[in-house]
Amino acid sequence: MKILFDGVKEFSSNDFKRNKELFKKLGNSQNPHTLFIGCSDSRVVPDLITKSLPGDLFVVRNIANVVPYYRSSSEFLSTTSAIEYAIIVLNVENIVVCGHSNCGGCRALYLNDSELNKIPHTAKWLELVKSAKIKAEHIARDAGTEDDIDWLIEQENIVEQMNNLTTYPLVEEKYSRGELNIYGWYYEIGTGTVYNYNSVEKIFEKIE
Repeated sequence: MKILFDGVKEFSSNDFKRNKELFKKLGNSQNPHTLFIGCSDSRVVPDLITKSLPGDLFVVRNIANVVPYYRSSSEFLSTTSAIEYAIIVLNVENIVVCGHSNCGGCRALYLNDSELNKIPHTAKWLELVKSAKIKAEHIARDAGTEDDIDWLIEQENIVEQMNNLTTYPLVEEKYSRGELNIYGWYYEIGTGTVYNYNSVEKIFEKIE
């Protein structure tokens, strides 16, 4: 923990002072332009990837960057409530669903039952990624590219979660009126490369 405490001291002494006016402005309100839905993976840092400042991104992170399909429920819905808040209260202009390479959540889909039984809540959550796995396996079989199955699942999962976003009436309404943009990003950790999904060509293109 020492490294975290030292980091707080460094922030207070240097970073905060350098951006004092920005933090003063943000002290009582926020006006982020983008809802960033990413994976909880420790290697994926939204602010670092996008070079964003405090106040730019409203961030939601969970295992495998999942967007649960819309449903009305009396349960405690973390990601769903964050989407609702971002759209209605914060009035964001963009939503980014960002997946990444070497995703442990996607890989967990191949764990055996005895391993999954040890993480029952995670296993239940990953049911929302199974359809992406099935689609990726079909693509890999048809193309003879089974060796690429990991990144195929990761990328199909991004598209799947983008589709799930449009099951939210509040998202679909603003998106259909051209008041909201939806993006799918794939972050390749080892190279630092980010790809954006082209929904017309149905391919991920390098952002450059």
